[in-house]
Amino acid sequence: MVDLSVTLCGIELTNPLIAASGTFGFGQEYASLYDLNQLGSFSFKGTTLEPREGNPAPRIAECPGGMLNAVGLQNPGVHKVISEELPALARVFGKPVMANVSGFSIAEYVEICQLLDAQEQVGWLEVNISCPNVHGGGMAFGSDPGAAAAVTRAVRRVCKKPVIIKLSPNVGDIAQIARACEDEGADGLSLINTLLGLRLNLKTKKPLLPFVTGGLSGPAIFPVALRMVWQVYRAVRIPIIGMGGIQSAEDVIEMMLCGATAVQVGSANLVNPYACPDILRDLPRVMARYNIKNLRDITGGAH
Repeated sequence: MVDLSVTLCGIELTNPLIAASGTFGFGQEYASLYDLNQLGSFSFKGTTLEPREGNPAPRIAECPGGMLNAVGLQNPGVHKVISEELPALARVFGKPVMANVSGFSIAEYVEICQLLDAQEQVGWLEVNISCPNVHGGGMAFGSDPGAAAAVTRAVRRVCKKPVIIKLSPNVGDIAQIARACEDEGADGLSLINTLLGLRLNLKTKKPLLPFVTGGLSGPAIFPVALRMVWQVYRAVRIPIIGMGGIQSAEDVIEMMLCGATAVQVGSANLVNPYACPDILRDLPRVMARYNIKNLRDITGGAH
C-alpha cells in the first residue's frame, strides 16, 4: 500500500496533483467528465479586479513539443468569481481550492487577495507575478527581486491564508527572486510559468499571434522546469509547487525528487481532459516500481 498524501503550507492534500490555472477554468467543464475531488486541488482561472476580455484571437499557436498561448488573463473579475463561480464550484468540489490572482499594481493585488482570502473555499492564494501575456503588469513584478518582494510583502500583510508566489522562468536568476519572496513572508512558491516564445505565419510573414509573443508550455519545457525547481529548492526553505510540462506519473516523481512538495498539471489537460485522473491512477504503480512508499518522503530526494 502506498501513501500519496502530502502537506502543502499546512493543508493536507490526498495527493500532490493540482490542476494548473489557465487550463482548468473554474472546474465546471471538467466536473462534467470526472469527480474533481480525485484531485489534490486545482488552481482556478487567473483573476483580476475588473473583468477582462483578454487578447485578440488567435490566442493559441501549436509548436513541436507544446503550445504558445497569449490568452491575456480573460476572466469575469473578482466580484463575479465570488458571487457566481465559487458558489457553483462548491457544488462539485469539496476541498480547498487555490485562488490564482493577477494584478497590474500592488494595490490591485492587495485588494483581490483580501477579497479572496475571506472566502471559505479558498485554501491558498497563488499570486501570479509572472504572466508574460499582458502589458503593464504580471511579469513586470516577477522579473525584479525588489518588485517581487514588494508584492509579497503587501499581500502577506493582509492575508491570513497561505500566500504562494508564482515565479517566471524569463529571468536571469530565479533563485534570487525566490529568496526575495521568502524573505518577505511567502509561504510557498509555484514554478515555472510559461517561457516566452514566438511563431510566424509563413503566408503573411508576420507573427502568428496578434500579441506577437506567447507563453510556451508543454513537454518541451519540462527539463527547464526541473532545473529551476532544483535551483530554487537549494535556495529556500519554503515549499515549492513544481510545474511545466508534466504529463505522466514518472514526471510527477521526477519533479518531486528535484524539490517539489506538490505539482501542477497544465497543458496536458488541454490535450487529454482526463490527464489528471490518468496520472493519479498510474502513480501507485510507478511508486511501487521505484520502491517509493510515501510520496511526501521523496521531496528533494535527488539532492
